[in-house]
Amino acid sequence: MPEHNHDHNHAEAGHSHDISSLSGKKIFWVTLLNATITVAEIVGGIFSGSLALLSDAVHNLSDTAAIALSYFANRIAQKPKDAKRTYGYKRAEILSALINSIVLLAISIVLIFEAFKRFMSPESINGTLMIVVASIGLISNFVSVFLLEKDSRENLNIKSSYLHLISDTVSSIGVLVGGVAIKLWDIVWIDPLVTVLISLYILKETWQVIRTTVDILMQSSATLDYNGIKNDIEKIDRVKNIHHVHSWMINEKTIYFEAHIDMEDMPLSEAEKIYDTIEHFLKEHYGISHITLQAEVDKCSDKNIFKI
Repeated sequence: MPEHNHDHNHAEAGHSHDISSLSGKKIFWVTLLNATITVAEIVGGIFSGSLALLSDAVHNLSDTAAIALSYFANRIAQKPKDAKRTYGYKRAEILSALINSIVLLAISIVLIFEAFKRFMSPESINGTLMIVVASIGLISNFVSVFLLEKDSRENLNIKSSYLHLISDTVSSIGVLVGGVAIKLWDIVWIDPLVTVLISLYILKETWQVIRTTVDILMQSSATLDYNGIKNDIEKIDRVKNIHHVHSWMINEKTIYFEAHIDMEDMPLSEAEKIYDTIEHFLKEHYGISHITLQAEVDKCSDKNIFKI
C-alpha cells in the first residue's frame, strides 16, 4: 500500500508567520535601541574613565550584533518552501540561536575573568556620570526586555536575544549599584561581584539553549511518550502494530513524525479512515505538525517501535 502523507503545513505556516512577523518587528526596534545604548555607554565610559561602562558597552555591542542576526534569521525563516529547501527555512533561526548562545557563553566567561582582575586591581571612576549613563541603559534595556519577553517563550531564536538583553539589564543594574556604592561609600568591589553573579546566571540559561539547538540540528528525536503512542494506536480497530517510528524537529515548535503501520488487509478507502484517526490523535494529543504513515500487511519482520 502506498505511503500516506497528510501535510499540515498550511495551518502550521500560518501560525508561525503570525509569531515571526510580530517578533521580527520587535527585534528590529530592540536592535536600534540597543545600538543607542552602546554609543551612550562608550561616550560615558570615555568621559568618566569607567572601565565598567566601557566593558558593558562592548557587551552591548556584541548583543546588538546578536540581536540583528536574530532579526535577519527571523526574516529568512519566513521564506516559503522551494525545490531546494523542501522543509523551508525555519532552521535559520535555530542556527542563529546557536551562534548567539555560543557568543554569549564566550562573553560571560571573559566577563568572569575580567571581574576577578578588577577584584585584584580596582579602578577609580566618576560615580555620578556612571549612575547617569547606567540609568539610561537600564531604562532602555527594561523596554527591550518587555518587548521580547512574551515571544521568548515561543521561539528559541527570540529567547537567545532575550537572554542577551537580560544580561544587559542586570549588568546595567550592577553598574548602577556600583556607581551608587562608589559615589556614597567608595565601595569598588561590588561591580565585579555583580558581574560574576550575572555571568553565572547567563551561563546556566545559555547552556540550556545550546543543548536544545544542538539536539534539533542533530535531528534528535522529539520528546514524546512513544510507549503511550504505541499503546494507544495499537488499540485502534484493525491496527496490529506500529513500528519503525522516526521523529525530528525543524525548530522548537514543529515536530515531524513517520511510522510503519501494520494493518489487517483491507481496501485503501478503509485504510484512509484509520490514517485519519491516527493523524487526528497524534496532532491533538502530542502537537505533531507533519505526519507520514506507511501502511503494510505483515511486510516487516522487525516489529520493534524503533528500527536500529
